[in-house]
This record gives sequence, structure tokens and C-alpha cells, in this order.
Amino acid sequence: QVQLVESGGGLVQPGGSLRLSCAASGSIFSIYFMGWHRQAPGKQRELVAAISSGGTTGYADSVKGRFTISRDNAKNTVYLQMNSLKPEDTAVYYCNVKSIMERGRRDESWGQGTQVTVSS
Repeated sequence: QVQLVESGGGLVQPGGSLRLSCAASGSIFSIYFMGWHRQAPGKQRELVAAISSGGTTGYADSVKGRFTISRDNAKNTVYLQMNSLKPEDTAVYYCNVKSIMERGRRDESWGQGTQVTVSS
């Protein structure tokens, strides 16, 4: 199994910025998908941003132009840079990693979640 450790959440004022990190560890051969999901109280969990092994990115319409997903392959880490934050961005953010382990087995893992609160 892949272990994921998330960091970077917290309380920020509207218009502010945060950078989330998710580091993967384990007997990983390769990671072919990394993404960030979020879930707000009373709402369904949604995919916010994703990046493939080839570097292709995708974003939810609600965050386009404000959020940027990136990765560091050497560190098996994915980042989410969040700018111009709005109260509507308040949620628990989860990273998701799909990988191939060293002996060829596919794996999907989720981070523990990190709280992002945007408020005055």
C-alpha cells in the first residue's frame, strides 16, 4: 500500500493563498495519476484538480484560473497552489494517488484530508 501524507491546510482570509502538499511513499514503481478532491459540509465530494504521468492537467470549473496542480516526480509529491481563495473553497481536501507497485500490482490510495477554511 502507498502511504500519503498531506500538509498545508489552515485558516486564510478571502483573497489569500495556500499551498497543499501530498507526499507518497511505499514500494512504488510508478505513479500514473495524482489528484485533489474536496468535500464541504452537506456537499458531495468533488474532483478539484488532477495531473497525469504525462503532465496533462484538468480542473473543475469552479477553480479554473485560481488553482494550479503540479508534481515533483523525484519526490513522489503533488502540490495544489490555491490563490484568490473564496469562502466557497472551504472544505476538507484529499489527495488521491493511483500507482503501480514494484511487483506490478496496481494501487489506489487516499490522503487523510486537510482542512481549508476561508473566512474573515
